[in-house]
Amino acid sequence: MKPSTFYITTPIYYVNDKPHIGHAYTTILADVLARYHRLAGDPTYFLTGTDEHGQKVQRAADKAGMTPQQQADSTVVHFQNLWKRLEITHDDFIRTTEERHTRVVQACLQDLFDRGEIYRAEYDGWYDVTSETFVTEKDLPEGKKPEDLPNIVRIKEANYFFRMSAYQDWLIQYIRDNPDFIQPEHRRNETLGFLRKPLQDLCISRPKSRLSWGIELPFDKDYVCYVWFDALVNYISAVGYKTDDAMFAKWWPVNYHLVGKDILTTHTVYWPTMLKALGVAQPKTVFAHGWWLSGDAKMSKSLGNVVNPMDMIDRYGVDAFRYFLMAEMILGQDASFTEEAFVRRYNADLANDLGNLLNRLTNMTRRFCDGAVPALPPGELDAESADVRAVVLAAVDKCFALIHGMRIDQGLAEVLNAVKRVNKYFEVKQPWSLAKKDDKSELHTCLYVAAESLRILSSLLQPVMPEKMEALRKALGLEGVCSLEDLKVFGVFPAGREVNEPGALFPRIERKEMPVAPPAAPAVSPAEGLIEYADFARVKLRSAKVLEAEKVPGADKLLKLQIQIGEERRQIIAGIALHYTPEQVVGKTVVVVANLKPAKIRGVESNGMLLAASQGDQLRLVTIDGELPPGASVK
Repeated sequence: MKPSTFYITTPIYYVNDKPHIGHAYTTILADVLARYHRLAGDPTYFLTGTDEHGQKVQRAADKAGMTPQQQADSTVVHFQNLWKRLEITHDDFIRTTEERHTRVVQACLQDLFDRGEIYRAEYDGWYDVTSETFVTEKDLPEGKKPEDLPNIVRIKEANYFFRMSAYQDWLIQYIRDNPDFIQPEHRRNETLGFLRKPLQDLCISRPKSRLSWGIELPFDKDYVCYVWFDALVNYISAVGYKTDDAMFAKWWPVNYHLVGKDILTTHTVYWPTMLKALGVAQPKTVFAHGWWLSGDAKMSKSLGNVVNPMDMIDRYGVDAFRYFLMAEMILGQDASFTEEAFVRRYNADLANDLGNLLNRLTNMTRRFCDGAVPALPPGELDAESADVRAVVLAAVDKCFALIHGMRIDQGLAEVLNAVKRVNKYFEVKQPWSLAKKDDKSELHTCLYVAAESLRILSSLLQPVMPEKMEALRKALGLEGVCSLEDLKVFGVFPAGREVNEPGALFPRIERKEMPVAPPAAPAVSPAEGLIEYADFARVKLRSAKVLEAEKVPGADKLLKLQIQIGEERRQIIAGIALHYTPEQVVGKTVVVVANLKPAKIRGVESNGMLLAASQGDQLRLVTIDGELPPGASVK
């Protein structure tokens, strides 16, 4: 059921560095969802902001030779300026150094302390200075000891702790009883997997002797608040918790907390238990999206493969960048960002389909109708025109249903399919031939149906490409923004509107315009890769039947398979989860390397390797043609 109000948040971003594509993606995603809900008539509140306390900010300030507040003030403008460039329509931008936030954090701390939910205790253990968290040895990477990791240090000190462990059983049951609470489902399973281990109490303080940059504890002036406790409170401090009861009642609980998968635990374990202790209702959904990869590798400053949003905007425009991010990523999974993929989608969807349709319509309207969109002749539409109408109106319902289901890429695909259908309509009706007839009714029907289709489809795309769709609508003589109800009626385009020269709305990008890539490594001579038959004969390929399959928690690409090879049952880990669901592989007879040395992948043992073929973004399993018992030799 559609909510009466829609409240959406991004994480608040650290001000220790400039924004990157991950920041841009989450914020554009929130903006697109907010715009679609406004289009649907839902009262909407969109919150973003910056996290300005903690050790990372203090270290960045020390490195820059300034105070932490100066560091925050100088860095926050990078986010604020980028959000303007990206056409972000947030209703509020909160900074955790603001007094309105500090007061609420201290009120929450005092409330929990007074009720015994926060206590003081001695801590003697390991501390991760990178994530600013206390850790146990079991939290370390497999095979590593604390002394092997430069970011892990031993600390012994008194601190204040939140009784988070008291809420473990409640949280597990709440997650099980509310399947929409953590989305997508594999992130829900990941959190439940984390909760299989005993939950520790959460240290919510840092002594000022070690870290002075934070919100002071109201009950002990020698300590500041742990940055994650402070930061999470922004979601309620910004909408009136403890300061404006009417505002808080209107917007809370939040519809969506959008987060990256790397901060899943803080938002699905720390935050719910904090809210439970405070007596505040839980968020409706915490939605964790994947990462943008550079090709197949995670983006990182050390590798030098981080995409700068400003560079892409300068090169190709804001709206094209927004469109690519929304159309390319399946929400919840990782996605690959390459400039080649960007250009392919841009040329296919925007230049060839959408931009070309607008140019054809305006050109023919000027040539055949003196530049004004003709009125729709009376009578029933012919079969071809009626089919276009049906496809366009269906795109409205499908797009909104998919958007509300957090399948934005599919929703945009429905709109672009309708654009393709209108282009095909021109090919079938051939208005350039209809213009030669004395009776112009068929020509007028064709041009009107195309104009009305673009009125609707451009409105569906406006939340993603607001600037370009406004230009498209102006080219058709249209002004203002449609409501969802306007989009569900076909035939309301105001006839007689004069079309304007749109220019190249999406000029095609030629390969010669793209930045020159560094020279590739020299090709390996075919002879260098040849092996002897004896080498190949050592590899034992066997047929295997997949008995069970499930996702590996915390690994987007991995499935854990239980397979049968002859009479033997084995477990293997396969990197196919982006291409196959567990249900799709169960029952298949596949080919595996049966004599591969066992290995641990993400801490899970794998005894063998699945064979698959891949090219570009496509991957297909190597399967057996016909019936063959598991364990058969593959030659």
